[in-house]
Amino acid sequence: MKGQKTMQRILDKIKAYNTIIIHGHKRPDGDCYGAQFGLKNIIASSFPNKKVYVVGETSDFVSFVGKMDIISDDTYQGALSIVVDTAVQDRISDPRYTLGDYIIKIDHHIPVDHYGHMRWVDTNFPSCAQMIAYFYTKFQDELKLTEEGAIALYTGIVTDTGRFRFRGVSQLTHQMAGLLIKKGVDVEYIDRQLSVESMEMIALKGYVYSNFIVGDGVVYIKMTRDVIEKYGVTDEQAASMVGLIGGIEGYPVWALLMEYPTEIRIRLRSNGPTINELANKYQGGGHAKAAGCKLNSWDELPTFIKDAEDVVKAHLKGE
Repeated sequence: MKGQKTMQRILDKIKAYNTIIIHGHKRPDGDCYGAQFGLKNIIASSFPNKKVYVVGETSDFVSFVGKMDIISDDTYQGALSIVVDTAVQDRISDPRYTLGDYIIKIDHHIPVDHYGHMRWVDTNFPSCAQMIAYFYTKFQDELKLTEEGAIALYTGIVTDTGRFRFRGVSQLTHQMAGLLIKKGVDVEYIDRQLSVESMEMIALKGYVYSNFIVGDGVVYIKMTRDVIEKYGVTDEQAASMVGLIGGIEGYPVWALLMEYPTEIRIRLRSNGPTINELANKYQGGGHAKAAGCKLNSWDELPTFIKDAEDVVKAHLKGE
């Protein structure tokens, strides 16, 4: 992995500031939470006199990882802002990161928005939490990591890698996981936290299996506001259903479309074709096999599905 000089510069900046505020992305997932709270733990444990905060939207799914801090605008005065797991500025949760004296971006998505004064972006990492764990290992003689921080980082790694199933998982990924387990991570506890489901979620799964729509090599499910309200789930819970329609033989691309008041947000996945270029076309981006984008209305859905089908056809032809 590259970035040794950049990591050293990041550590130097952390040492130089007394207040560090860590941001993530809107609608945070396990990796976002893991990277935020893992980094907070490393900094706070290593430099107990520094004030370290984690801010942004909350996530019920991984709430066991940590609790967001509530801070005033004044806290940003002379502070270091660090943004993790967020490719573009409009996805950063809590726009006050710009109030900081200096901004650092740490991310593993394809770089399309070069924001921040300093950037450590490496798409070779399958999760941002693994980047933070790797950062810790490179400066173990100077940094500390407690069991609490290890739990956060391990949670981030397992959620963004599909519990080590997705492409991008490497020997280093397992080395980092092993290090975190050595720090005291209870793998069974984390798996239990991530696996527990409510009756509402079970019912929603039934809806997804009964109502997904099949295209030419593409499968998708529409999550309208009516459906979300009917089953009594949160947007986050509804969006997590994207994995249910993955892995169907003959359908290498799948998508979940979430309805919001002013737009349709899409979680796009693949087990073959490269899909991030398709996502870029529709106001989004991401990884080769996992991306996100959006439509302005349902009227654009037929065109999007046609484009997705064309991606599958090109892949099958070897183009």
